[in-house]
Amino acid sequence: MSNLSFDTNWNSEDLDSAILSFEAIQEELNYKQAQSSLRDLVNKIDLTAQEKIGLETEIDRLADMLEKLEASVVQIAAFGIVGRGKSSVLNALLGQDIFQAGPLHGVTRTIESANWQLTQESLGDNLSEIQRLALPGLGNSQIQLIDTPGLDEVNGETREIMARRIAKQVDLILFVVSGDITKVEFEALSQLREVGKPMILIFNKIDQYPEADRLAIYRKIRDERVKQLLSPNEIVMVAASPLVAEAVRDKHGKLKMQRRRGKPQIEELKLKILEILHREGKSLVALNSMLYADEVNERVVQRKMEIREGAANQLIHKAMMTKAVAIALNPVTVLDLLTGAVIDVAMIIALSRLYGLPMTQQGAIALLKRIGLSMGGISASEFLAALGLSSLKGLLGITAPATGGASLAPYLSVAITQAGVAGVACYAIGQVTKTYLANGASWEPDGPKAVVKSILNSLDEASILNRIKWELSAKLTRR
Repeated sequence: MSNLSFDTNWNSEDLDSAILSFEAIQEELNYKQAQSSLRDLVNKIDLTAQEKIGLETEIDRLADMLEKLEASVVQIAAFGIVGRGKSSVLNALLGQDIFQAGPLHGVTRTIESANWQLTQESLGDNLSEIQRLALPGLGNSQIQLIDTPGLDEVNGETREIMARRIAKQVDLILFVVSGDITKVEFEALSQLREVGKPMILIFNKIDQYPEADRLAIYRKIRDERVKQLLSPNEIVMVAASPLVAEAVRDKHGKLKMQRRRGKPQIEELKLKILEILHREGKSLVALNSMLYADEVNERVVQRKMEIREGAANQLIHKAMMTKAVAIALNPVTVLDLLTGAVIDVAMIIALSRLYGLPMTQQGAIALLKRIGLSMGGISASEFLAALGLSSLKGLLGITAPATGGASLAPYLSVAITQAGVAGVACYAIGQVTKTYLANGASWEPDGPKAVVKSILNSLDEASILNRIKWELSAKLTRR
């Protein structure tokens, strides 16, 4: 029997504390890992000046996400249509009238305090502007509150672009309504829900409804409108800027009713936000940053591959025609094979440089051998054609003087046929090499033969051969 024993004096609070400590350590590890991954991603974007054209915004956003992680920034954005009280909700959370609302959004205002900084930012692409407030959090962390334009101030397509762009970057979404949800609000809420971020639906201006009506509207929203989108735990009722009626005397001493702003009823919302940030704040920031970074990186890689594929196809075509011409003009069999191999190796080396995975000559030769073995039939065809057609071409060349040049016509026909076969083989080798390099110098799970088979099945050899014949005939005729 083991002598191990357990301390039975542990209570539930000790256990909860141990679990929370473990979760905090794990959260910190996840955060550090996200920082490291994003830093590597930003530092290893190997784009040429041409490849960066049109991607400047995405690259800048990746850098912004890294900066956000480094600074431990939590971003909270408020959405809603005009008149629902987005700015009032944010101001109530802050306890100060920081955000301004009016007929025109994005009014520039700087708060003269070391603890507050309000800025106006353009979303670009002729989209509306937002107001962003940065305030210090615990330690070196920072919380940013973002007030967005009214969702009904812009047309549907622009609204969707704006909402998605902001929602993908922030960590928590506040969606403000002030009564039963309209069609525009439901559509916007559905689109924001698809982004997959934590969300709180805020039923604002409850002070304007009798209690019975207020509860009826709340239940309708909860049980009918957003039942498929949000849980009841994600819906909060507030009065961000309540109006309180009070009796005052005018200068003539008569009593009259006057409305003034009362104390915001916002505590439930504050607690909900603090609960989310305390429970999973760092994890949210890390996860959201990596999800957004992955999406941007995918677009960067796609753009890079599109440009490099175009350049690679041009390079393959040039190598194919060079090899075809060299084979056609060379009457010596051994030199035919040697010249073809040299051009294939040079093409592989050039492609490897294009994809940022430079190879040595020995590495290119090894890859060519591996591709050649995997290509099977087409390599054998090229080899046999080189032997047979080159011998025939050489014989026709030798007999040209004796036949008074009559053998030159069949010589040209044989040369073009031989060159066509060599060109098709060169094209196939180039396409297989391109696929291999585009996959990061690795084959598909089924190995090189599967990649080669896929490439060869996609080749339209007849059209390639016809193109080679046409271009080669023109070149040989000029020569």
